[in-house]
Amino acid sequence: MVTAVAVAVSACNVDLPWEGPEIPDGVPPGPGVQQPFIDIHGPGRTANLMKTWATPISEATGIPLISLEAYGNAAEIQRQQYPECGIAWTTIAGIGGVESKHGTHHEAKVLPNGDVTPPIRGPQLDGTNGNWEIKDTDNGVIDGDKEYDRAVGPFQFIPETWKRFGVDANGDGKADPDNIDDASLSAARYLCVSSGGDMTTPQGWEKAVLTYNNSMDYVLRVRNHANAYSVNVRY
Repeated sequence: MVTAVAVAVSACNVDLPWEGPEIPDGVPPGPGVQQPFIDIHGPGRTANLMKTWATPISEATGIPLISLEAYGNAAEIQRQQYPECGIAWTTIAGIGGVESKHGTHHEAKVLPNGDVTPPIRGPQLDGTNGNWEIKDTDNGVIDGDKEYDRAVGPFQFIPETWKRFGVDANGDGKADPDNIDDASLSAARYLCVSSGGDMTTPQGWEKAVLTYNNSMDYVLRVRNHANAYSVNVRY
């Protein structure tokens, strides 16, 4: 089992054992509390309809409320439009946690409309420090770099992938990788396509996450985050 970090009591320098719920280590990760049915075709930011569901989970897990609303919205859109995929909000949250601390990397903030500010940018993909080498593919329009590509936004899309999978999910008429609603739904769709349409099996889930980042260490990190969130535990 994945175990949570013990709580240190500094006054007496004693580590107390974890007394919360047992965190599973299965694949696919647990689905957590089911997000509610909403009208995904309604006007404006449909993720706002997730607030009542998201508030207690946000308080328990530490996931920012706006980010959690975005994850629930993305999972519900996929559930209604592509039920064969079976992606759960916990997996979307797991990737959001690993990629950008749910849009708060380097003290970024998630605004009420889902925009992440300041924008999150990865390093130049110039072939150094273990990174791929990807020369500029978007003339700097998406990532602001005309020499090499950079991963962008809270779900760290490279420009070519964003151009293929990016969608509008907050109702403002544009697909923006720096908006956590848009990025969450785009990531969910990417995962469903890369899994072959079934993330309810261990093979399908692992295949999808490996396609997102081809590293077993990454797969385990996402699994651990998602399973913790499935039982309302901070990770």
